[in-house]
Amino acid sequence: MSDQFSVTVRSFLEPILQYLDDPEVTEIMVNSPDDIWIEKSGKLERTDSRFESEDALRSAINNISQFVKRRIDEENPTMDARLPDGSRVHAILPPCARKGLCLDIRKFSAETLTMEKLVSFGSITPDAVEFIKACVYGKMNIIVSGGTGSGKTSLLNAISSLVPNEERIITIEDSAELQLQQEHVLPLESKPPDKKGKGAVDIRELLKSSLRLRPDRIIVGEIRGGEALDLLQAMNTGHGGSMCTIHANSPVDSLSRLETLSLFSGVELPLRVIRAQVTSAIHLVVQTSRYHDGSRKISHISEVLSLDEHGEYRTQDIFIFKQTDVKPTGRIEGSLKSTGILPGFLDEIEQAGYNLKKTIFGGKK
Repeated sequence: MSDQFSVTVRSFLEPILQYLDDPEVTEIMVNSPDDIWIEKSGKLERTDSRFESEDALRSAINNISQFVKRRIDEENPTMDARLPDGSRVHAILPPCARKGLCLDIRKFSAETLTMEKLVSFGSITPDAVEFIKACVYGKMNIIVSGGTGSGKTSLLNAISSLVPNEERIITIEDSAELQLQQEHVLPLESKPPDKKGKGAVDIRELLKSSLRLRPDRIIVGEIRGGEALDLLQAMNTGHGGSMCTIHANSPVDSLSRLETLSLFSGVELPLRVIRAQVTSAIHLVVQTSRYHDGSRKISHISEVLSLDEHGEYRTQDIFIFKQTDVKPTGRIEGSLKSTGILPGFLDEIEQAGYNLKKTIFGGKK
């Protein structure tokens, strides 16, 4: 972290400094001054640490807000912020936080997650990586879907690393977390309102601006509102190869979630039209999940199909995680297996010039 941060803020965070400096700790959750939890190796642990008083915790939160130039007070009792090292901070004041002041720090890993590392962790197989690589090269539109803490952003970053270096990539995020290494990347970040409630720039506005900046790819950190419709329309009008993450627990749920968020756009469209836009825009859903042993794995790689005769969403799994064992330690074992189904967009990938070996799909050659 920056020297200025070390001098001005770290001293106020003394009760949790050991966790901020521990690379194995991924999240610090201060529910109240004397109720502090951490996430370590994917599992929650209660700590013995505590702030001396609510005033001490308030001073820590106030110093963070001043350092990052974000507002938190009675009129604006929540704060989203990003520390110099990229860690995300969220704070809530009472009475919204009923147990007292609440502070959460989701630490940012300086180590970039790659597809090779995911293979070594057992989160994905080389065949599945080859398939995703072909989809990226062929400019299929991809959603990374998952629950809280399932590693959506890290996975999106790893998939984004497969984009050819010569393309112009525009990333759009609330808090900059993506670490793309390509030469031509234009990162955009939303801006909160000032103390007078003015000057805010949201994801939707940035997405509209990005369309005027000649992107080859648009990558949105997370879709959480009416910008969903703008992204769908961009995907459907020549901006292929776009990607985003979304909070959902299954591939079909991710499509329903996109539909729901599109309704927040304020544009009145028949439900059937929105659903048709979703299925025509999205080619692939990569679902990531956090399992009971704390591990994060890709559970589904699914193709999005056209609506069924009743207007409902359909997907078909191309790869799916198959659990084989649970060790005495609680560790879940298994791997991502091909279902033997060939995706319907293989011709488009081949026309793009990518020679994808059909043997990766198992039973069908």
